[in-house]
Amino acid sequence: MSAIEVCGDDEYFTNVQADGICVATPTGSTAYNLSAGGSLCHPDNPVILVTAICAHTLSFRPIILPDTIVLRIGVPYDARTSSWASFDGRERVELQPGDYVTISASRFPFANVMPEGRRSEDWVNSISRTLQWNSRQKQKAMQRWSEEAPEDKTL
Repeated sequence: MSAIEVCGDDEYFTNVQADGICVATPTGSTAYNLSAGGSLCHPDNPVILVTAICAHTLSFRPIILPDTIVLRIGVPYDARTSSWASFDGRERVELQPGDYVTISASRFPFANVMPEGRRSEDWVNSISRTLQWNSRQKQKAMQRWSEEAPEDKTL
């Protein structure tokens, strides 16, 4: 379990007791954020998603912040142990008490080439197809029985 301090624009937000914290954009780390209990977020939203991984409190909820915010996530000075930061699962860096990572959106957005008006349609189709989003077997219509139905009819 890690003790993690979260600040935004040099303002204290909260201390999180969790197995970790996931910081994602709508187009990056989507699956990891979603598996940690975070939100689905359309790629046109200029936001940063913050989700605790197995929070040790029931009151912590994922939060969606504007991408103009500068996040500082670190290990509090009074933490019992160090923590590890991983960047897209590739590189791990140990953070000692007092160390922190600063996260901000790039000033240079990643350009995507898509046909006019298709981005939303492709995104919705993608999550519907790959995640079976909000998909379930359709219920059968209710069968109405008249009051004059024979008594020996079994349901």
